[in-house]
Amino acid sequence: MVATKRDYRTANEYVATLEEKDGLSVEQLMDSNTRGGLTYNDFLILPGYVGFSSVDVGLKTKLTKKITLQTPFVSSPMDTVTEAEMAIQMALLGGIGTIHHNCSAEEQAAMVRKVKTYENGFINSPVVVTPTTTIGEVRAMKEELGFSGFPVTQDGKFPGKLLGLVTSRDVQFIEDESIPVSEIMTKEPVTAKQGLTLEQGNEILKKTKKGKLLIIDGDNNLVSMISRTDLMKNQNYPLASKSATTKQLLCGAAIGTLPADRARLTMMVEAGLDVVTIDSSQGNSQYQIEMLRWIKETYPDLEVIAGNVVTREQAANLIANGCDGLRIGMGSGSICITQEVMACGRPQATAVYNVCKFANEFGVPCMADGGVQNIGHIIKALALGASTVMMGGMLAGTTESPGDYFFRDGKRLKVYRGMGSIDAMQQTGKSGNASTSRYFSEGDKVLVAQGVSGAVVDKGSVNKFIPYLFNGLQHSCQDIGVESIDALRENVNSGNVRFEFRTAAAQLEGGINNMHSYEKRLHN
Repeated sequence: MVATKRDYRTANEYVATLEEKDGLSVEQLMDSNTRGGLTYNDFLILPGYVGFSSVDVGLKTKLTKKITLQTPFVSSPMDTVTEAEMAIQMALLGGIGTIHHNCSAEEQAAMVRKVKTYENGFINSPVVVTPTTTIGEVRAMKEELGFSGFPVTQDGKFPGKLLGLVTSRDVQFIEDESIPVSEIMTKEPVTAKQGLTLEQGNEILKKTKKGKLLIIDGDNNLVSMISRTDLMKNQNYPLASKSATTKQLLCGAAIGTLPADRARLTMMVEAGLDVVTIDSSQGNSQYQIEMLRWIKETYPDLEVIAGNVVTREQAANLIANGCDGLRIGMGSGSICITQEVMACGRPQATAVYNVCKFANEFGVPCMADGGVQNIGHIIKALALGASTVMMGGMLAGTTESPGDYFFRDGKRLKVYRGMGSIDAMQQTGKSGNASTSRYFSEGDKVLVAQGVSGAVVDKGSVNKFIPYLFNGLQHSCQDIGVESIDALRENVNSGNVRFEFRTAAAQLEGGINNMHSYEKRLHN
């Protein structure tokens, strides 16, 4: 029997008569009773219709109830991933960094402060000097703080009566470091009256071609400052994550659930912290709930991300106690062995789907933490309901991650370790150890590792890596046929975006096959 050929013009009409679209809905794919728990490699997203350019795809998304990012990228609070330098670059590139707490409270607060003062619209707390400050002291301050322009006030306090401005040009060729700045400072710097807008201030800098604009009140007291270098950064980083009020870069940080972490958080709030992550491998505990309640009572305007969770029941407790975001994942990280050692956790794709489906009903954004190894994994996490993804291993080994490079077997490497590794657990600080707190091991005489230590290959700077991820996500959305992360979620929920389960053979087929040798370059 010969099959009847249908007119190509009626093909779409024919498809419309089918009872169900090709592939699986997200509910069918994630049916645990049928397939068990799934990881990101266990499925694919089916392609849709491409009717727009990839550059038109928007990746704006929610980090918490009140904080929106231009990209869904968050760096993990690991001591080999996120300190001030990583947090600065993540914020400049549209994401946010979460500074680890495996250090003293003073050190962590100093890192938060460094992020918050790195780039501003208006610098609301400029570092000032006295007229008697010496050239040698100014040079030492430049080495320590990383900038060289210091307003001079009458008593060396801020706010204070403005007397002048000392810059690197003023001290550059002077050999006698004992000379006070009053003898060489610019006594009539460019100023503007309090109340002008950032745009007006930037126009003054452009016209005068000066590096600093000092903002004064009616009594000639210095009240703020605008920097030309910050203006340049505004132009180079259009997606930068900034506070709507202060124009400072957004900064996140992690704390534990110990009593000492309350004092730690107080110091970071004073430094300008925007969002705190309560860091625990198992977030459904009385310790975290008590800490969550205390934070919301003490700092009601501070956004709080709670976790980690992998079930609806865990999430329900934290949502009921006021969290502004959730962190999902247990045992799925590249250096985590919790599932192996503790036999506790959940495959990450299944965890993300179930928790997000529940939390999104209450307007609580979710972060997929762990198991993300490439762009494909990121888009899958977003398709399953996550608003952001937290990356550890993907950012380890970058120029901005903590630690020094070393060579082994001809390759340039950096140390990368899990916060549940013995190495991390044995590091002590003035406020205790973040790793033992994270895994409820503070009083243990014998430490039980839930992570490993190792090394990763040099990945270069995040200034190239994050744009690669950004552009890759735009192309993924284009292939799927959606123009934004919100549209992706809407079309998944409506059943328009479809999925396919992958067998082991299908996963093998999707990789590189039958090659004698090859070079895998992900970006230039």
